[in-house]
Formats: sequence, C-alpha cells, structure tokens
Amino acid sequence: MSSKALDDHIQLTLDTAGGKPRIRGRRITVQDIAIWHERLGKSADEIAAEYDLTLADVYAALAYYFDHREEIDARMTEDRAFAEALRARTPSLRDQKLRTLRGEA
Repeated sequence: MSSKALDDHIQLTLDTAGGKPRIRGRRITVQDIAIWHERLGKSADEIAAEYDLTLADVYAALAYYFDHREEIDARMTEDRAFAEALRARTPSLRDQKLRTLRGEA
C-alpha cells in the first residue's frame, strides 16, 4: 500500500485522539483497530460493519499498525500503565461505599 493510499485513510492531528493516528475524519484510532483485530480476534469485515468503516479504512489502519507496530505497542503499554495508576489513585465509588459500610473509611 502506497503512502498516498494510507494518507487517504489515516491522519494524525495533535488536537484529536491524543495525536494518535486515526481513521481520517473519525476518532477511531489505529490502536483501536489493532486491538479489535489482534487481541479480540475481530475480522476486518466485522470491524468495518460494527463501526461503519470501509474495508479500505480497516486495512489501511492495519497496514499502518504493522508498519509502526513497535511504536504503537509501546503507546498501548504506556496507556495501560497510566490507566492502572489512575485506577489505583482513584478508587471506584463501589469500593468507597464498601469501605464505608465496613467502617474502613
């Protein structure tokens, strides 16, 4: 797939989706599509149908992912670590209520 073809489907803008590469005109990131395909086992057809994308969009995102896999996987690891740290600092309302009921607050 040529760079021009990828440019038709993938865009990067600093002010949208945290600057992550995404489907042109959408907030669906290459990272999202990679997770759905690689980790959740969804086919390109399933992703396209579920998120109202073209197959070309999905395949362009996958091509971009495989061309930048190391960088995107590192970003996913950073995102996961950030979410875990945030979760540890901000207990859920359910957990807070349980601690209150048990007299631990």
